[in-house]
Amino acid sequence: MCGIAGIIDISSTPERSLIERMCRVMKHRGPDGEGYYTDNNAALGHRRLSIIDLEGGKQPMSNEDGTIWITFNGEIYNFSEIKDELSRKGHRFKTRSDTETIIHAYEEYGEECVKKFRGMFAFGLWDSKRKILFIARDRLGKKPLYYYNDDKKIIFASELKAVLQDRSINREFDRAALVDYLTYNYIPFPETIFKDIYKLPPGHYMTVDVESDLSLTIKQYWDIQYNPDYSVSEDEWAERLREKLKEAVKIRLISDVPLGAFLSGGIDSSAVVSLMSMVQGSRVKTFSIGFKEEEFSELRYAREVADKFGTEHIEMIVEPDAIEMLPALSWEFDEPFADSSAIPTYYVSKMAREHVTVILSGDGGDETFAGYRRYQWARDMQRHDWMPACLKKMLFGFPASVLPEGVKGKGMLEHLSKDPFERFAGLNTFSDKHYLKSLLHRDVLAGVQQNSNGKLPDYTYLRKFYDGCNSKDYLTRIQYTDTKTYLAEDILTKVDRASMLCSLETRAPLLDHEVVELVASVPASLKIKDGETKYILKKAMTSILPDSILYRKKMGFGVPLVHWFKNDLTGYARETLLSKGAKERGIFNPDYIEGMLNSHQKTGRDLSARIWALLFFEHWCRNWIDA
Repeated sequence: MCGIAGIIDISSTPERSLIERMCRVMKHRGPDGEGYYTDNNAALGHRRLSIIDLEGGKQPMSNEDGTIWITFNGEIYNFSEIKDELSRKGHRFKTRSDTETIIHAYEEYGEECVKKFRGMFAFGLWDSKRKILFIARDRLGKKPLYYYNDDKKIIFASELKAVLQDRSINREFDRAALVDYLTYNYIPFPETIFKDIYKLPPGHYMTVDVESDLSLTIKQYWDIQYNPDYSVSEDEWAERLREKLKEAVKIRLISDVPLGAFLSGGIDSSAVVSLMSMVQGSRVKTFSIGFKEEEFSELRYAREVADKFGTEHIEMIVEPDAIEMLPALSWEFDEPFADSSAIPTYYVSKMAREHVTVILSGDGGDETFAGYRRYQWARDMQRHDWMPACLKKMLFGFPASVLPEGVKGKGMLEHLSKDPFERFAGLNTFSDKHYLKSLLHRDVLAGVQQNSNGKLPDYTYLRKFYDGCNSKDYLTRIQYTDTKTYLAEDILTKVDRASMLCSLETRAPLLDHEVVELVASVPASLKIKDGETKYILKKAMTSILPDSILYRKKMGFGVPLVHWFKNDLTGYARETLLSKGAKERGIFNPDYIEGMLNSHQKTGRDLSARIWALLFFEHWCRNWIDA
């Protein structure tokens, strides 16, 4: 796991000092060393976190004659098999690293080489003969890749702050992206919070031709195809899944440095730990955190799993200083990012890094196996979709419209009045028209409405994937949409930034693309069955995990924000969000914010998530706009 950066410039030779600044601002991603390559048009940089081939894996790395250079972030778990295949075709290797395998695979297969890689990756490859820059990102978006293009130069990097080391880049923030942030709690790809900087989408690669004036081509090389196979029995699906998961775990144990696992006590991380204990020759090291607020703590379940599999278990009760964490997180995430579970993710990563360099996690289980409670809610509400739209509006929409904000049941009625897509979007987002129109300053609101054709919130981003799914099954469509959006932009972004802030590499076997493809062929009826979410995963793990873990009530990996904002953080939120600087920016309506803070504190309404989002944005402004 590393930090990568690159510059392709057709107007002048890239500055060595710029590529150095880009890498050094990402030192946390690679504390073990740095390296650089420059020629007339290109500069590549690399910060290294040494995992495999500690001596021979230094980057940027080249082929034998120095015509192809690469800077790479990630792990290719099947590199040994690819290396053997390429060796039989005449390629010669000088290292044991997976990085060199990418170079030779590109020589042999061109851009299509990415289809052979099983792992997580983001890389930039400079082909000096063809004058081509080739950058690619893994299928599900585990590793980040940002880029800037002004028709004279291309700049790319693992983090947005590295791109911004070029002082000539405009830092004007995109107000439409701000509305997306308030809607989703993150900025959806390919946009970023800045107007001229973009994210390469997961499962895509980009080629840039220097001799054609930096002509840029982006191509999707992978997608999930849902083709359920009804001829396979339930028991056989469970066995196939169990064996594929065991294999996915096993290949992620390749490492020349200490390795462990996060253990929350939920089914996903427990499954990973149980399979690790089967295939790893030594005791598994496991790491858990909890809160003093019992309703947010899962430590007793984690201990049960640790005891069952005899792990070397380390746990900690955290009492995070959110006031201290906010500026650090807003700096590290580069963009506004309102998932408060970044805080416990950071703390468990920090604790684990004191003992290991590589960690396995249970990320992706909810999206892949249908674990979110909202999936069951959405399916339950689907029973009313036989009604004509006008009848639903009369039976559900009208009563919802006359109920005051915050009244229990209002949200449920609103969801029942909508069509299936709008219902899913409402369950999966954090803003509505009333909130956005009340919160945004009138000048900002006018500009945003003009750009979005008056749609607030604008669900175009979600609609693209909902409509683009090759299945018409409702559960499958919302799983696919979540995998393409929420998983990539929230969950995986959170884990990457929080763990890399601690120089910890995180691997996610449940998101092995072969696992995802296998589960895509499992009928939806085996993902949620008789009201039981993750049914086929639980079936697969029945002989391994105890029922107390398999069938316990689901808990999210969250933080007790509601408690904080009624006590410790209330005054801080008021002082920060209603400060002189915040008001002078003219982005939000301060009277509405004050009313929201009062309502949260005095009426019992839980508005902590919205308050946190606004606080994060304020600190982001202080870091990246005011500065």
